[in-house]
Order: sequence, then C-alpha cells, then structure tokens
Amino acid sequence: MSDHSPEPVAPVGAHEPPYYVAVFTAVRTPGQDGYGETASRMEELVKGIPGYLGMDHAQTPGGLGITVGYFRDADALAAWRTDAGHREAQKRGRAEWYESYTLHVAKVERSHGFVRPPVPQGPVEG
Repeated sequence: MSDHSPEPVAPVGAHEPPYYVAVFTAVRTPGQDGYGETASRMEELVKGIPGYLGMDHAQTPGGLGITVGYFRDADALAAWRTDAGHREAQKRGRAEWYESYTLHVAKVERSHGFVRPPVPQGPVEG
C-alpha cells in the first residue's frame, strides 16, 4: 500500500490567447526499452523552456497515446522543437518506440475552462 496520495488529475488550465499547442498522437511499438525514462526526462526538460505552459497526456484503451504541449508563443515552441535532448529523443522514438505518429501544431485563438466547485460538507453527526 502506498503511503502517499496519487497526484490529482486535472487538465492544463485555460490561458489567455493567443498561444500555441503541439498535439502529438502516437501508436507505440511493442519494444519500449528506455521509453519511460526518456519520457520523464523530456517532461523535466520541457519545463525549462521559457514560455512552456504545461502538458496533458491521455492513452486510449486501443493504444493511441495523445500528448498536448502548450506554449506561450512560436519562439517557445521552436525552442522545444530544436532542443538537442528533444531531437535525440525524437530520433530514438522513430527508430524504436513508435509504430506511427502525427504532430499537429496550432495557434489557439479561444480558450476557457470549468472547474466544479467543491460540495459543502455539513456537520458530522455522531
């Protein structure tokens, strides 16, 4: 049994447009040696990019992985795209980890969000 709570699940919050998103969808190969370590290292590396806003991940039951990276401007996105560590991980991904992938880059013109307010707790009777 774990002695800590799992991290809460929540999407990256809405940001003031315009900003950019990079949507990476992929189907992975059976051989995943080193993938988890590299993915963790990339998540830490991208946090150091000025203008990085956050990242969402999802995995479908059928095996499609979806990662959405959020960036304040085109310069931040270009810095991530050209980062040497990221470029090396991309090469390894094509050689070993991905059966197929697609990258979509878009400029966000509208953004909003919703968070359900907490339900008030009444007095505990006992």
